[in-house]
Amino acid sequence: MKTVLVVDDEQKIREVLLSYLRKEHFRVLESASGEEALAVLRSQRIDLLILDLMLPGMDGETVCREVRKFNPVPILMLTAKVAQADRISGLSIGADDYMIKPFDPNEVVARVKAILRRSDDSQLLADVISFNNGHLRIDSLKSQVYRYTEPISLTPSEYKLLLLLAKYPQRRFPREELVDRVMGYGFDGDMRIIDQHVKNVRQKIEADPRNPRYIVTLYGFGYRFGGEA
Repeated sequence: MKTVLVVDDEQKIREVLLSYLRKEHFRVLESASGEEALAVLRSQRIDLLILDLMLPGMDGETVCREVRKFNPVPILMLTAKVAQADRISGLSIGADDYMIKPFDPNEVVARVKAILRRSDDSQLLADVISFNNGHLRIDSLKSQVYRYTEPISLTPSEYKLLLLLAKYPQRRFPREELVDRVMGYGFDGDMRIIDQHVKNVRQKIEADPRNPRYIVTLYGFGYRFGGEA
């Protein structure tokens, strides 16, 4: 049974998340402050941390930085901040994913499961992510992508884009975030460059690029990865 620590100063939010996570057979602990959360993390094994950014006293970003000094536990951040810079800041200091309040508790549970799948030791040792019965394979050790046994040649940006999407199945990525994380935070060119990268990757990995199964367009927003690991 995986253990999740929920850190939020709002009791109602903790109660909702505890209820939904326990229904999915997680062992769930709760903390109302950053200081209390750090004490829990130092005293017992936690498999995933759900961390609110707007905590009284020690804020969530400070907690995240402190956690990263001694514990590689996956972190899902909760934030009421909607600015892109705030989301990027959370990811840059060590969070694995983020969700904006208000949120759907079912999506939180889905994100938790996805993060835990990615961080599972057996998957990390394999160094290979396989989708749709081996139709698409990503060998992170060799930085090589295959359609079945056929190697596919991707540019560094195309590979980075595909790997990012594949690591977060079903997560909705806005174009702006993909540009920042693929092209670099200092990129000041045309934001639509990410659309061209998507088009190129689809031509290389999709059986039918006009009806993609892996990189799915979210019209007016961005993209998500639709493959089944």
